Amino acid sequence: MEGTELAGKVLYTWLTLVLVLILLPSAFGVSLGISEIYMRILVKTLEWATLRIEKGAPKELVLKNSASVGIIQRDESPMEKGLSGLRGRDFELSDVFYFSKKGLEAIVEDEVTQRFSSEELVSWNLLTRTNVNFQYISLRLTMVWVLGVIVRYCVLLPLRVMLAFIGISLLVIGTTLVGQLPDSSLKSWLSELVHLTCCRICVRALSGTIHYHNKQYRPQKGGICVANHTSPIDVLILTVDGCYAMVGQVHGGLMGIIQRAMVKACPHVWFERSEMKDRHLVTKRLKEHIADKKKLPILIFPEGTCINNTSVMMFKKGSFEIGGTIYPVAIKYNPQFGDAFWNSSKYNMVSYLLRMMTSWAIVCDVWYLPPMTREEGEDAVQFANRVKSAIAVQGGLTELPWDGGLKRAKVKDTFREEQQKNYSKMIVGNGSLNSELG
Repeated sequence: MEGTELAGKVLYTWLTLVLVLILLPSAFGVSLGISEIYMRILVKTLEWATLRIEKGAPKELVLKNSASVGIIQRDESPMEKGLSGLRGRDFELSDVFYFSKKGLEAIVEDEVTQRFSSEELVSWNLLTRTNVNFQYISLRLTMVWVLGVIVRYCVLLPLRVMLAFIGISLLVIGTTLVGQLPDSSLKSWLSELVHLTCCRICVRALSGTIHYHNKQYRPQKGGICVANHTSPIDVLILTVDGCYAMVGQVHGGLMGIIQRAMVKACPHVWFERSEMKDRHLVTKRLKEHIADKKKLPILIFPEGTCINNTSVMMFKKGSFEIGGTIYPVAIKYNPQFGDAFWNSSKYNMVSYLLRMMTSWAIVCDVWYLPPMTREEGEDAVQFANRVKSAIAVQGGLTELPWDGGLKRAKVKDTFREEQQKNYSKMIVGNGSLNSELG
C-alpha cells in the first residue's frame, strides 16, 4: 500500500513539473530558459568529445570520418566545352572518352542518390548511429557515451513520448470542438490558437530549438508559402511561428484521424488519391483557396519528397502555375544535434520518430525571404527555378536540377534524349561549338 502511495506521489510530482515547466510555457510561447541551459551543456559536452577524439583516435580514422562527402573532382563545364579539346567539327572517336569519363563519375559518385541518405558529420555527436567506434577511444569518453544513452532512452524518450501524445491529443480534441462552431472570426482565432499551441508542445517533444530570421517577410493570408523539404516535421517547425493551410493526400490510420479533425477547424486542402492525379482539379481548388484573402496561406513543398538537408532539388511547376504571391522559406537543420532527414525508403514513420525522439535535440534555422511574383514573360518553370535559387542561396544549400522523384523512379528518357540531341546538333553543325568555329 505504501509503495502504491509513493508511486502515486512520484507520478503526481512528475506530471505537475511537466505541466508547469513545459506545457504551460509552450502554450503561451514562452521559455523558462531550461532549453537554453540544456543546449549549452550539450554544446560543451560535444566540444569536449571532439577534442578527446582528436587526441585519442588514429589520425586516419579521424580524417576518414571528417572527410567531405565528395570523392571526385567534377568538371561542370557544358558538353561543347568539354569536347572542344578532343574533337574538330566532325565526329571523332575520341568523343567516347568524354562520355566514358562522365559515366564513370556517375557510377563512382552521382550527385542525386547521395542526397537521399543522411549527410556526413564533421565530428561525432555521441549518437551510436553516427560513430566509427569512437566510444572505445578512452574510458572517460565511453562513460560519457553510456551516460548519454541512459539519458536519451530512459529520461528524454519517455518525456518526449508523453509530450507528443499530449500535443496530438489536444490537437484532435481542440480542432474537433472548434469545428462545431459556425464560421466566424472567433472560430478562425480559436483554430489558429489550437494549432499554434499544439505544434509548440510537439516541438518541445523533440527538444526543438528554432531560430527565425526576417520575420517581416512571414507569409500572409491569401498567399502561397513554398519551402525546401527535409522532414515531415517541417510543418511543425513552420507552424510554431504561424498557421498555414496544409495541402496533401488523405491518409488512413492515426494520420487520417488528425487530418479529419484539423479540416473541421481550418480550411486545409486534402485530396483523395484519385484526385491527386487530376492536375486541373488540384489547381482549381488551390486557386479558389488563395482567391479568398481571409484564408491562411497555403504551405507547399514543391520538391515532393524529403532531401537530406544539403541540397534543393527540382521544384515541381504546378505550385507556380496557380498565380498569387509566393513566399519562399529556407529551412536548414543542424545535424550535429540530431538528423532530421527522413529516409522513407529505409525507415518507416515509427522508426523515424523513434530516431528523432532519441536524438539530443532538433536545431534549425528558418529564413523568410521577400515575397516573389511571376514576372512578365516568365513561365512557371523559370519562376520555380528562380524561387528555388533564392532558397538555396539563403539556406547555404546546393542547387540541383534533378527531380526528387528519382528517389524511387528511374531517370526519364527525356534527360537522356536531351543529351543525345545536344551531341547531334554538334555533329550536324547546328551546335554552339560549330557556330563559333564557323
